Amino acid sequence: MTIAGYPYLVNDPRALKMAQAIVEGFNRHYSLFRQTTREARTRFEHALWAEQHLAQRNRIEFYDERVRETCALLEAEFAASQLPMDVWQQVKLHVIGLLTSHLQPELAETFFNSVTTKILHRSYFHNHFIFVRPAISTEYIENDEPGAQPTYWAYYPSVHNLPQTWARLMQAYKLQRPFVDLTRDAHRIHEAVIKQMGDFRARPNFQIQALSNLFFRNKGAYVVGKVVNGYRQLPFAFSIFHNRQGQLYVDAILFGMDELASLFSFARSYFQVEMDVPSAYVRFLRSLMPDKPRSEIYTALGLHKQGKALFYRDFLDHLRHSSDSFRISPGIRGMVMIVFDLPSYPYVFKVIKDFFPPQKDTSREQIQSKYRLVKRHDRVGRMADTAEYSEVAFPLDRFEPDLVEEIRQFAPSQLEISDRDGNGEFELILKHVYIERRMVPLNIYLQECFEAGPHDTKARQRLERAVIEYGYAIKELVAANIFPGDMLWKNFGVTRYGRVVFYDYDEIEYITDCHFRRVPAPRTPEEEMSGEVWYRVGPKDIFPETFEPFLLGNPEVREVFMKHHSDLLDVTFWQKHQQRIQAGELHNVLPYDSEKRFSVIYANT
Repeated sequence: MTIAGYPYLVNDPRALKMAQAIVEGFNRHYSLFRQTTREARTRFEHALWAEQHLAQRNRIEFYDERVRETCALLEAEFAASQLPMDVWQQVKLHVIGLLTSHLQPELAETFFNSVTTKILHRSYFHNHFIFVRPAISTEYIENDEPGAQPTYWAYYPSVHNLPQTWARLMQAYKLQRPFVDLTRDAHRIHEAVIKQMGDFRARPNFQIQALSNLFFRNKGAYVVGKVVNGYRQLPFAFSIFHNRQGQLYVDAILFGMDELASLFSFARSYFQVEMDVPSAYVRFLRSLMPDKPRSEIYTALGLHKQGKALFYRDFLDHLRHSSDSFRISPGIRGMVMIVFDLPSYPYVFKVIKDFFPPQKDTSREQIQSKYRLVKRHDRVGRMADTAEYSEVAFPLDRFEPDLVEEIRQFAPSQLEISDRDGNGEFELILKHVYIERRMVPLNIYLQECFEAGPHDTKARQRLERAVIEYGYAIKELVAANIFPGDMLWKNFGVTRYGRVVFYDYDEIEYITDCHFRRVPAPRTPEEEMSGEVWYRVGPKDIFPETFEPFLLGNPEVREVFMKHHSDLLDVTFWQKHQQRIQAGELHNVLPYDSEKRFSVIYANT
């Protein structure tokens, strides 16, 4: 006899109490998560930008703190790590029962997995009591409590009152700040929408749908929704900012899947948005961006642990339906990381080596701290987010032999090969691995442009755009108080949208921790002719004028770079930004191009 696929079990009274403790631990986590997210609105209204950044960073730690608390409680009250496996199976069954009417069941299941695997460590590989697949459906969940806010609002305007409808929508959010000119903003939105829809004529079922809570990030608030006109849907998002007088204005409106995907990019900080039912928000957002995986949407909403869980499920599914092999990633091999990929899967896997060459004065702990810094920092669309995993098992027969040898040679402490089920199907287990979106390394991208030949106009245009993008990537990182450290082309990648993103973090520093200097004038002819560095260089000393020989050896690249970004070779550029940051000024890096703005003069921020 079985119950929900498990052998019939005699009920252990501890199981229900443990299940209740785990669900209560999750509820506490989500309550605190929602509280800080709810306060994002107040921080935006009062222009508390430093506090907004701090809250964005600190919120990332909430989940692990609640997992540790719950694990400690279970160990203290039930000696949880010593309990037999059949008790843990019962705990899972009770958790399923407790989640049947829950508004965030998928998040609670992931929380259960986190607690369980932390307590039982490697033994969870062998059992059937974690949620490998979701047990509770998230379809059509809605908060039906009296007075609860719906996931989205729907408006049914006529063609003649569209501007007024946009104004009503903005007023519905009840921001405690006046707009400079709400009527003007509503007309601007109206005109942009009509222009985007081309030969516009209202069809049956003409409506505007907008998520009922604002999305906050950095200095902005975003309205996200879609215009439905018959069978056509037009996704949109518009941004609201403060001017210098503290009044609100609509800065820009974005349209379509690609522009919204950039707004919700893996290279940007997580949004703060209050949600009763996260799955309903994800379902709505996927209707706007159907190509974006649910894992990335959950992550963009600040629910990065759920994003990790969904990513891993998607990954296992991909392994079942593919047959290609893991390989060492193309490009120049790094000195601190082994990077490999699966050609059919759009991600790369990165393992820290056990030892590094002398020029890399670092350690595993320091590298991990750099990745944590990036996770918590404002990534301004220029630093790839990474998912961090422990004890990841791969089928050994899917690994190319030279990749296995590379790991065995350079990261033996991270490698285990095991036939843990005793069936002769060996697994390669990595103890610690980072996973991030695969991009074309910028050096390879530029090389492909060169190889197309001097008469390939499109290749020359791609080259020029990539070099310009590279400079802007560095400048936007600087604006966010990040010095990339190693600025070589190989440490940057090109996304499918042509955006240049930094992804090598082992040498990054805060701009405010660096000492930007000019190269001293030589004091003697011998110093002037010396091929060696003859002046003193401290550990945080940076000499921008020395970037040129490493970056601009190619004449075409040099011409484009010097035309658009020669200031990066001038120490004054770096010192001015350092002084600005030290003075407490927080620069707002926009998640869209400046030409998207309604009025650069009006948007004087």
